[in-house]
Amino acid sequence: MLPCFAEPGAAALPLYAVAPAGLAEWTAAHDADGFVTAAGFTARSGEVLLLPGDGGLGGALLGLGDGPSSAWSFGGAAQALPAGSVWRLEGAPDPGRAVLGWGLGAYRYTRFKTPGRDLARLVPPPGTDPAQREAAAVWYARDLINHPANILGPRELAECVVALGAEHGATVRLTAGEELERAYPTVAAVGRGSARPPVVADLCWRGSAAAADAQLVTLCGKGVCFDTGGYDLKPAAAMLRMKKDMGGAAVALGVARLVMQADLPVRLRVLIGAVENSIGAHAMRPLDVVRTRKGLTVEIGNTDAEGRLVLCDLLAEADGEAPALLMDFATLTGAARVALGPDLVALFAQDDGLAASLLEAGTAAEDPVWRMPLWPGYAAWLESQAADLANVASKPHAGAIVAALFLQRFVSPDRCWAHFDLYAWNDSPRPGRPEGGEATGLRAAYHAIAARSAR
Repeated sequence: MLPCFAEPGAAALPLYAVAPAGLAEWTAAHDADGFVTAAGFTARSGEVLLLPGDGGLGGALLGLGDGPSSAWSFGGAAQALPAGSVWRLEGAPDPGRAVLGWGLGAYRYTRFKTPGRDLARLVPPPGTDPAQREAAAVWYARDLINHPANILGPRELAECVVALGAEHGATVRLTAGEELERAYPTVAAVGRGSARPPVVADLCWRGSAAAADAQLVTLCGKGVCFDTGGYDLKPAAAMLRMKKDMGGAAVALGVARLVMQADLPVRLRVLIGAVENSIGAHAMRPLDVVRTRKGLTVEIGNTDAEGRLVLCDLLAEADGEAPALLMDFATLTGAARVALGPDLVALFAQDDGLAASLLEAGTAAEDPVWRMPLWPGYAAWLESQAADLANVASKPHAGAIVAALFLQRFVSPDRCWAHFDLYAWNDSPRPGRPEGGEATGLRAAYHAIAARSAR
């Protein structure tokens, strides 16, 4: 249980969730019109008003705002309510959303810093265990993203996969050294310039109700623990947040954690390419040609376009097993952020049904994704004179689309495949979304997988 939640039965104060339209009715029923009006409380989303009681604090009002119930209305409560206080929900239209928002907003990265204050805690209502698990999975992914690169390198990220597998009875295989050079040559090429060797972690799990031939769900994650850009060196300002370049791996692992905790009736495979893109005597150079696991050769037009090189070998390996569903997650392109900003995940999918299910799941979970086109007219931009294809386009436009088209070359045309180009970071704090690492797309992907497994 997360530290922002209290055990069932704990002594707790009432937290009344009220929308503007119901505020007059609530104040009349509680004979509190004068106090609430004098305090200026209007029930806007996330607004908190402490209520007096006999001998001290008697409870609190929390505004829901207008419109549909949102987890974000509860996103600031654990920090806004008195430190160490314990609360029970009264009147929340969707207790699961309330619990999720409370949990997401309570997160702070505290490995190297003493927390500023004790959290207010919530007694979760019955039936909200799934929401608590989702909040915990997001905390897990956020922690991975927020870890500094000197703490979380390729080996440490791979060990996180091992630990997650051990916790849920999965098997995990690590591939490194000469075997990695043979099996995942482009992952090896990306990591060759670093003193910290690359490794691929391969997790396999089967639900307790899943038959041996149950549908296979495979998740691939870009785990670039730090990205200097290689010889196409990033400017200093662009390098400041590059510890988050393993955000795709963190999201994939968070999705996997939820799948295993829910014991979905599927077979699950997770492939994480853990690597550091650095500069060194053995680092790949512009216009080098590398051979991929699939056998295609790639000319390196830019060493800072390394994420697609990590993913292409993972996708080729995953595709060979013909999964029923294949998803990859990566902080892949700045172009996706220019187009959609930090909150919207750029979604690319070959299958219209899969895309629709992910859009629906993301909207319902308040974890939105936005479909972008796999526009075939731009595929020719990846042509190379020296190799089967280049890792960057010959034109400066449509960077996110071109990167997705590169990855598509390593997936069968009939594969049910989705590519998530995500940001994995909150630039500024908002209710439920503290500044720092963010698991964008995690809940959307999980809910879509859960819905498909229930068919």
